[in-house]
Amino acid sequence: MPSICFYFQVHQPFRINNYSFFDIGTSHFYEDDKKNEEILNKVADKCYLKTNKKMLELIQRHKGKFKISYSLSGVVIEQFEKYRPDVLQSFIDLSNTGCVEFLAETYSHSLSFIFSKDEFKRQVEKHAKVIKKYFNQEPKIFRNTELIYNNELAVFIENMGYKGIVCEGVDRLLGERSPNFLYNAVGARDIKLLLKNYRLSDDIAFRFSDKGWKEFPLTTDKFKNWVHDIAGNGETINLFMDYETFGEHQWESTGIFNFLDHLPGSILEHPDFSFKTPSETIASYPARNIYDSHNFTSWADTERDLSAWLSNSMQQEAIKKIYSLEKDILVYGDSALLDVWEKLQTSDHYYYMCTKFWNDGDVHKYFSPFDSPYDAYLYFMNVFSDLECTLKNKKLSSKKLSSEISVGSYKRGRKMKRTGVSAVQAIALS
Repeated sequence: MPSICFYFQVHQPFRINNYSFFDIGTSHFYEDDKKNEEILNKVADKCYLKTNKKMLELIQRHKGKFKISYSLSGVVIEQFEKYRPDVLQSFIDLSNTGCVEFLAETYSHSLSFIFSKDEFKRQVEKHAKVIKKYFNQEPKIFRNTELIYNNELAVFIENMGYKGIVCEGVDRLLGERSPNFLYNAVGARDIKLLLKNYRLSDDIAFRFSDKGWKEFPLTTDKFKNWVHDIAGNGETINLFMDYETFGEHQWESTGIFNFLDHLPGSILEHPDFSFKTPSETIASYPARNIYDSHNFTSWADTERDLSAWLSNSMQQEAIKKIYSLEKDILVYGDSALLDVWEKLQTSDHYYYMCTKFWNDGDVHKYFSPFDSPYDAYLYFMNVFSDLECTLKNKKLSSKKLSSEISVGSYKRGRKMKRTGVSAVQAIALS
């Protein structure tokens, strides 16, 4: 019996201010609160609340036969807490149906696996705690930022206890094989890979309202037939997309909600088809082959690699600078500084610095709050400079304090020696 596995990414970054050179050393407030709240409210009203309401209706209408999954970044959950608790509650209501699975990811939607395995592990563990807190689930399936994946990640995440990973089904790695089966990873023991069927996913996410597309308009019956045609040549059809597809990227006026309303019923008309969560999928089917991804892949841009975030010198310098602060950030144990550093790892900051052209460039421009990639880089590096100065000042203050303690201890030790107190006691008393 073939099944449909729906997975949706839900993420909004904390965008930074137009932080100028003259702000360095005078202001330590980096976030654009006004823009963050404005954008979250817009997307919440156009997408999150309406789509969550529709998903709840569909689960109830089909008596639990319709199932879906989400990956909510830690930073979007923070914004729900801060600006839109009603949206957070609507996701909790979906969780309570028992038909929705929440996946694990890095807390700040970061590229940490590439630059720091320790930081990666810390963020994944932090994210799992917030999923448990709000949705009472302990994630078993992992989704890395923007489906970034390679063989090494599979081994690492399996050793952390995860049973499956969702990732992109890249043509150059699949060859003649189909993404509509489960795969094993090179070097791992048992972890299973769910590969995105990017053609069918992108028909909804990107081409739904494209009047220049030869299949326009995309009707429920047309999509249902494409799915049903896979019967006998696949076991799981993985439809992965941004949740903002519904109402934000594809406006309500395009008919996207009407399409969604009829889709589950149409697919379930075929007696052999069902909907499953990722955990149910890996429990239902064996892995049929090996998916070998030595180099990193992702679901971003036409290259399906890391070029969306690391293709130019601005991006490479900015992200290396941020991870160069890791040791000092952790040494001081300052929760406020750790929070700032963590949010500056969010992949969106580097995405905004991309200088690609043509269609990929248009997508990057659409998401960026800045006028150009160079502005994104400039403001980010100004923020970095201020954070670096803050850390240096802390280090100097710490050394000064340590010196004062040592001198004070020495003087006090000489005095106490005359009164019978040991040098060790003197340092302890200091």
